[in-house]
Amino acid sequence: MAERDFLDRMIAKRTARNPEFPKLLDAAQRRRELLRALAEQREQENLTQTQVAAVMETSQSFVARLESTAGDAKISTVDRYAESLGYVVQYHLIPADEGTDQPAVVVH
Repeated sequence: MAERDFLDRMIAKRTARNPEFPKLLDAAQRRRELLRALAEQREQENLTQTQVAAVMETSQSFVARLESTAGDAKISTVDRYAESLGYVVQYHLIPADEGTDQPAVVVH
C-alpha cells in the first residue's frame, strides 16, 4: 500500500471530525468539473473572459475566479455563465448510492 501523503492525512483528519466530509469533497469536485467544462466551452468558442464578463454584466476578474477557484459558486451564477455561452444547466436527482457512477458533467 502506498504511503499516505499530506492530502490523504488531511482528509482522514477532517473525516474523523466530520463523517460527512467525503460527501462535501465529492460535491465540490462535481462543481469544479462543471466550472471546468464551462471554461473549456468558452475557450472552444474562442470567447475571452472579458467577453463573457460583459454578457454576464460582471468583471473579467470575476470570471477568472469563477473558472479557477469558485468551487462554491451560487447556482444562479453558474446559470448566468452557462447562458452567456448559449447553454442552460440542467439538474438531475440521482440516488446517492448510484451517483458515483454517473459523469458529473455532460455537454450536448
